[in-house]
Amino acid sequence: MNRICFLKNCAAVAMLLLFVPAWASNTNTNTGDPVATTEPGKEKKPVSKYVLDYQMDSIDGDPVKLESFKGKVILMVNTASKCGLTPQYEGLEKLYLAHKDEGFVIIGFPANNFMGQEPGTNKEILEFCTGTYDVTFPMMAKISVKGKDAHPLYQQLAAQPEPVGGEPTWNFDKFLVNREGEVVARFGPRTVPDNKELVEAIEGLIDSDS
Repeated sequence: MNRICFLKNCAAVAMLLLFVPAWASNTNTNTGDPVATTEPGKEKKPVSKYVLDYQMDSIDGDPVKLESFKGKVILMVNTASKCGLTPQYEGLEKLYLAHKDEGFVIIGFPANNFMGQEPGTNKEILEFCTGTYDVTFPMMAKISVKGKDAHPLYQQLAAQPEPVGGEPTWNFDKFLVNREGEVVARFGPRTVPDNKELVEAIEGLIDSDS
């Protein structure tokens, strides 16, 4: 091999050695497939825990800024009138009356997302809640709480990290919000309003944020 060919071969080997480490660092060593990398600036931003940035309609049609509840401990509940869990209205009202003077409020969000169990109009829902269970805690107008047409509030709740996040799994899912307006805990549909863990969580927020 003459000197010129030798130099050319050396240059080729050097270029290969420079290329291989860069290629290998982006390759799955088990399969040889490229490894996905996150582009700078493309990191997923965490969803805000603050959930009071919405104006909604009350069940009787008045505009309500959820921010007006800031400073209270809030339990947000998606409700239904024709569900096996509907009697929870009674327990929710008792829970509300027991703690409302301490800065606690329950907000009901009627929704027809589960087996068509909230088919009525807002007027019919209000008449049912007040007439059957003497509900006095705030009720909002009927919304969707899951799927593509979910209200932005419930989209934000669903986007929270575990164990809080995820769409409601049934009627009477419960999201607990502190006095700063941040969602901090979640209790499932079958968690009854006088459940010890739920009550202690509410009382803990009332006491710590007083």
